[in-house]
Amino acid sequence: RACSLDHLFGKNMLRACKILDEGGVRRVTGAPSGRSLFLVMGESKRKEEYICFPEHLCTCYSFFYDIVGRGEQLCCKHQLAARLAEAVGKHQEMEVTDEELAHMLANL
Repeated sequence: RACSLDHLFGKNMLRACKILDEGGVRRVTGAPSGRSLFLVMGESKRKEEYICFPEHLCTCYSFFYDIVGRGEQLCCKHQLAARLAEAVGKHQEMEVTDEELAHMLANL
């Protein structure tokens, strides 16, 4: 019997769990504002890290192609991994200054 999450997220569910199991999710929080974003590892050999806002945006190719362009998925595997990591508390925490956080976002 298939899990409801598998039905909703398809192949991305398994891939997101793999990222989570490998410790590939970091939440970066700016101080003093408390604003945050996620850095999520990709699966490719390059091991790229993608900036991710779980509810809204990911900088990966799949987000723009499959979600924005074609509307085929609800979210990409990186967004799903960030959501899962936050839900179960399985992410690394990293604190930076608000200026450093702004610099990360300016380079999108």
